[in-house]
Amino acid sequence: MKRSTDRILTTHAGSLPRPDDLWAMVTAKRDEHSYDATALAHRGRTAVAEVARRQLACGIDCVNDGELSKTTFTDYVRDRLGGLDPNPPQPYVSVITGRDSREFPEYFAARSGFASTGQRATVRRMQVACFGPLTYTGQAAVQADIENFTAALQGVHPEDTFLPAIAPGSIEHWLKNQHYPSEEAFVFAIAEAMHEEYQAIVDAGFVLQIDDPDLADGWQVHPETSVEEYRQIAQVRIEALNHALRGIPLDRIRLHVCWGSYHGPHKHDIPLRDIVDLILLVRAGAYSIEASNPRHDHEWRVWEDVGLPEGKVLIPGVVGHASDFIEHPQLVAERLVRYARLVGRENVIAGTDCGLGGRVGHPEIVWAKFQAMAEGAKLASEELWG
Repeated sequence: MKRSTDRILTTHAGSLPRPDDLWAMVTAKRDEHSYDATALAHRGRTAVAEVARRQLACGIDCVNDGELSKTTFTDYVRDRLGGLDPNPPQPYVSVITGRDSREFPEYFAARSGFASTGQRATVRRMQVACFGPLTYTGQAAVQADIENFTAALQGVHPEDTFLPAIAPGSIEHWLKNQHYPSEEAFVFAIAEAMHEEYQAIVDAGFVLQIDDPDLADGWQVHPETSVEEYRQIAQVRIEALNHALRGIPLDRIRLHVCWGSYHGPHKHDIPLRDIVDLILLVRAGAYSIEASNPRHDHEWRVWEDVGLPEGKVLIPGVVGHASDFIEHPQLVAERLVRYARLVGRENVIAGTDCGLGGRVGHPEIVWAKFQAMAEGAKLASEELWG
């Protein structure tokens, strides 16, 4: 994993805009509708090449495949795990807005994408069930992602490359357990199965990004718990994640944590200070943490009291998905300089709060935010290195 040795490097959290024609084929495959598999494979490869070059053109140093083969970063695991219900997925709502929706039920009931259940609002999802021992069956799919991204990198020279994969605790959100005797056994079984995907990404020469919104947004899913009770829930999932990451060098792993990324009040997000020590327990060389939106921008001060462990990298979100405003490069620079003063300039990489694909109003907003981040990183580098 590259570090910011002579300037602040830039990256992002993963998801990027999907071309309309590719999106139509990917969703048709997900929904088991008719599609041309040959056309999908060809378009997938050309689209990944396009998105890799677009990242570089915007000034992104550490690039990925845009997660273009995936409809969502959670749903894709349906095709990569064995032991799941062979029946069609069932409508399901996950209460990742649980605490907020108690205070603002009318707001959530009126919002597209949310469903009202009494006094609570929930995010609409499709759920499948685990009915037998979980196995990893995604070898061909992850290999296709690796091959597409490898081909996209021919003739270009990014500072670094990464591929994302979802954490066991976040998979658990959307997967109903009908086989394992306990939640702990279930999440460890997910971890054991997903180890193969994580290892394949690293063996291919890429940095592995573990996406784990569950670590923060699980607080909303369990609205009756105290902070201490929630920390105990989270620790089990961290132990499972570390089990899944066993044997992979720390400097080949980065962890991404956010608070659910849905557009809403987020008033009752758990504070970073209450879970930062848990985040740092994850076996990773870098930590990508949502940090720039109006609910979490102030939490840079956590690092005044919490030391970043020796040899680790912090990737704060300095542009975000919460609005279509394009952050001013000077604001980006100010944010980066704050972090650099606290944890060391070589230990900071500029990042995004969450994946921007599909979370802002138009793809061109994504690229404009990237350009602003790159310009801000340059300004910060000039201040930090002279």
